[in-house]
Amino acid sequence: MVSSTTLSRAFPLSSRLDERGRLEVGGCDTIELAREFGTPAYVVAEEDLTSRARAFLDAGRDSAREELQVVFASKAFPCTAVLECFAREGLWCDVASGGELHLALNAGFAPERIVMHGNAKSETELRMALGRGVGQLVLDNFDEIERIERLIGEGALGARGRQSVLVRVTPDVRGETHEKISTGQADSKFGFAMADAPEAIARARSVEGLELEGLHAHIGSQLLSLEPFRRAAAELASLGDFAVLDLGGGLGVSYTQEQPAPPSIEEYVGAILDAVAEAGIAAQTRLMIEPGRSLCANAAVTLYTVESVKQNVSRWVAVDGGMSDNMRPMLYGSVYEAHVADRFGGRTPCVLAGKHCESGDVIVRAAQLDDPRAGDVIVTPATGAYGYAMANNYNGVPRPPVIFCRDGEARVVVRRESLEELTARDVSSVEAGR
Repeated sequence: MVSSTTLSRAFPLSSRLDERGRLEVGGCDTIELAREFGTPAYVVAEEDLTSRARAFLDAGRDSAREELQVVFASKAFPCTAVLECFAREGLWCDVASGGELHLALNAGFAPERIVMHGNAKSETELRMALGRGVGQLVLDNFDEIERIERLIGEGALGARGRQSVLVRVTPDVRGETHEKISTGQADSKFGFAMADAPEAIARARSVEGLELEGLHAHIGSQLLSLEPFRRAAAELASLGDFAVLDLGGGLGVSYTQEQPAPPSIEEYVGAILDAVAEAGIAAQTRLMIEPGRSLCANAAVTLYTVESVKQNVSRWVAVDGGMSDNMRPMLYGSVYEAHVADRFGGRTPCVLAGKHCESGDVIVRAAQLDDPRAGDVIVTPATGAYGYAMANNYNGVPRPPVIFCRDGEARVVVRRESLEELTARDVSSVEAGR
């Protein structure tokens, strides 16, 4: 693990250890944050979000092509403050449900800067997208095209004459990642197979009120190799010339210092631009990419408090959170690192366990901590993507707050869920009229 003076690349860029050995994020002492706001808590270095967004935008501007359009995959961190941050920086927003569309609009994204995805969009969601006039509606299947044609016939476009669409293609390119987040293989639930793509393109062009602008592909998430993007671009190029090409997202991040370092944002964007050029895609083609994890994962940490330490075959360190605030270890077997927030550089092998009634509720299986004790504050980095997004109320545990930190100032952007809110949507027998 890291030494007492060195932080791993999994931490936010603005992180440091102060003279007492305490972790600071965005200039804020994490021990003091835990005291003020309680734990568990998601702590976000706000400046990291903006710097990563600008890195994507700048990398695109440095090319000879038309400006690269950077679309935030909002599923990674669907928090209003995060969405507002990226809207201010000039990003577009990728949504995959009516709820995410509502969040994006509420955060200030103009409808024309929203890309609407989804392999099973409901009629209500399609009406919402068509009525609002999203920038791109991504077509996923033939049933959806038929449904959209009917809705347009019923007046779903309103006064607008046309809706821009992309056809999602599955390019039969398998990214080197976990099977549950691999999406570009032939047998995928997303998009049209290459063999069906020409028919889908023709069908989309035949619908009055639709304007087919281009193609979309997303081959998977947490990718550390850039080669799959080259193959995906070549497959899409074989389908013809289009005004827009959306290559999705997928750039991986560092979850621990020991894992291989991912490509930088600049390397990733450069590889996309090279791949498109090598595939012979016209310079005037408008390119879109959809980063999510790489914009926000390393911008945040999660704080916990140790509730107990016990020695069985292993040393078990139990904290006040777990699978209700970070499902990824249990869902994907994801690996994280952990540290005592004011004693980095520990060498005591531990299992960092959550509080929930599941043996699999383990946050870090092979943690190395400095003599952990009850009351210690534990920090796990790289939790800015799919932690808050997948948070749940298992065992009746309220969801944590989100704290933005910048230049030593901390502010709550999502408050901690209350016990009363756990039953706020329940309907009693009296209310139900029984």
